[in-house]
Amino acid sequence: MTSATTVTGPRPPHAVGVRTAGAGDAAALHGLSQEFVREGSLRARPLESYAGHAGEFLVAESAAHGVEGCVGLRCHAASAAGGPVRPAVVYNFCVARAGQGRGTGSALLAAVVDQARARGVTALFTATTGSGRLFLRHGFVLGGVQDAPAAWLAALDPRRGSRVLSLGLRGPR
Repeated sequence: MTSATTVTGPRPPHAVGVRTAGAGDAAALHGLSQEFVREGSLRARPLESYAGHAGEFLVAESAAHGVEGCVGLRCHAASAAGGPVRPAVVYNFCVARAGQGRGTGSALLAAVVDQARARGVTALFTATTGSGRLFLRHGFVLGGVQDAPAAWLAALDPRRGSRVLSLGLRGPR
């Protein structure tokens, strides 16, 4: 008689590349996001939204699993009252189950933070319905909404129970 062994703990990392998405990635981004929309951790977006905003997305790919993660970065204009703060929002961050616990999310988050810095962003924001552990491990803190884009904050659905996290960016890493 044989028995199955369940291994718990972190999964071994695997090679994943991160690149900017193109319009041809829209179906993959939409498909990847659907599981997270069903469970309530992502907002539903039509396929056309992914195609129209493909340039805002980074995609994580591996040879074994293809597209296994994505994240959007939307830069906002600095508000006149807010002074020199140039905010951006990280959105639609998801990693397929096959890539979770293997460094895919960390690779995406590091890449999107680097991209934000390269674009002159000084304050990065995101909203999560989950624990936010990955963001917290990468230096984000709960709150800090005073510099968040007002339109983005107003668009958050209070019924989802999202928590806002922020990260101040000061020059290159």
